[in-house]
Amino acid sequence: QVQLVESGGGLVQPGGSLRLSCAASGSIFSINIMGWYRQAPGKQRELVADITSGGSINYGDSVKGRFTIFRDNANNMVYLQMRSLKPEDTAVYYCNAKGSSYGRQRFDAWGQGTPVTVSS
Repeated sequence: QVQLVESGGGLVQPGGSLRLSCAASGSIFSINIMGWYRQAPGKQRELVADITSGGSINYGDSVKGRFTIFRDNANNMVYLQMRSLKPEDTAVYYCNAKGSSYGRQRFDAWGQGTPVTVSS
């Protein structure tokens, strides 16, 4: 079983910055992709950014140029640096990890979510 724990959310003013962190633990052999998704009230969950173990990155169109994802493979951590935050970035942010356990079973794990509110 794989657990993901996010931290770093909170209230920030428009134009401000926040950094989210996510730690993966449990029966992990390898993590292929780690990423961040978000879900605003009344909207579907959407990809914010993801990163492969080799460093290939995808960003959602709405965050390109403002958010940066990076990971620490050795410690199974992923981070999301958010800058120039806008009210429309307000959402619950979820960490996701896809990989294989020591039993070679694939997993697709989610964190519990951390809320980000951008408001003056």
